[in-house]
Amino acid sequence: MSLRARVVVRRGALLVDVDLAVGDGEVLAVLGPNGAGKSTVLRVLAGLLVPDGGRVTVGDEVWDDGDRHLPAHERPLGMVFQDHLLFPHLSTTDNVAFGLRTRGVRRAQARTAAGQWLVRVGLEGFGDRRPAQLSGGQAQRAALARALVGEPLLLLLDEPLSALDARTRLTVRAELRRHLGEFAGCTVLVSHDPVDAMALADRVLVVEDGRVVQEGSPAEVARMPRTDYVARLVGLSLLPGTAAGTTVELDGGGRVATGEAASGPVFVAVRPGTVALYLSRPDGSPRNVWPATLVSATPHGSTVRCDLDGEVPLTADVTATAFAELGLQPGARVWASVKASEVAVYPR
Repeated sequence: MSLRARVVVRRGALLVDVDLAVGDGEVLAVLGPNGAGKSTVLRVLAGLLVPDGGRVTVGDEVWDDGDRHLPAHERPLGMVFQDHLLFPHLSTTDNVAFGLRTRGVRRAQARTAAGQWLVRVGLEGFGDRRPAQLSGGQAQRAALARALVGEPLLLLLDEPLSALDARTRLTVRAELRRHLGEFAGCTVLVSHDPVDAMALADRVLVVEDGRVVQEGSPAEVARMPRTDYVARLVGLSLLPGTAAGTTVELDGGGRVATGEAASGPVFVAVRPGTVALYLSRPDGSPRNVWPATLVSATPHGSTVRCDLDGEVPLTADVTATAFAELGLQPGARVWASVKASEVAVYPR
């Protein structure tokens, strides 16, 4: 692993204590709610914050431990911020060349390298423009070029797409993924957007209340969330309980039938698209059917996302047409049904 870090920082009542390791060519996404400590971790890695404990090494070099703190300007890293933070008085070329100039690279050489990177990120011909003359997507491409032009060992991305509009975000995300695939160093991406993390990262680290609560590939984290926060991120209802065969007794009351047998403490995960809603109890004998109250309804793409309260709290996605035909509104009493084969169950 190129980057190995244990970051310990106390921020008031919050104690951040996070271990992470990232290999060459690997992208690690750090996900978490606001205030979880993920930006604190990034600031320590960048050298902008001296940790209260722990150790940061890149390759064989120690960047932080109890006796040593390498200042930010001496760390071979690049960083892309949410709001690109380009110097408004400099041209795009000079912005990209700035890091090289601060390291003593001659102006002509630095501008040549900057121009080559502007071509790579699709900004050929924009070198003489000031940041105010660039679109949001173009400015973020310039910020990426500035971060990579010095061939850093570590690339840090702090919510790099969150300030972009939806259409630009799709384009820049695809371009960023391509550049990350070509980057030989290690990358740490901080985000609260699961789509960015799933699209860009090789591994995901989930931080809540200053601690790592889940780690794995994007597919593993999306398939088997271990906290309510992660479940909401990936659009699942997460229900803890105790399994005996194909029946799970939920910790909060209620019972769920599953398609596969399990035993002991488990999580039950239900995708919103597998939940069917009815105004009266459905005919036949479905194994999973529960009365519920519609708490809220929110447009979600081509569907309406319905949050349900009851002995088995769930989230359901129904089409806008079905929502209107059923005459649903907050406070409505409904019946929810899920096929046992659509219920995922895995150990806690």
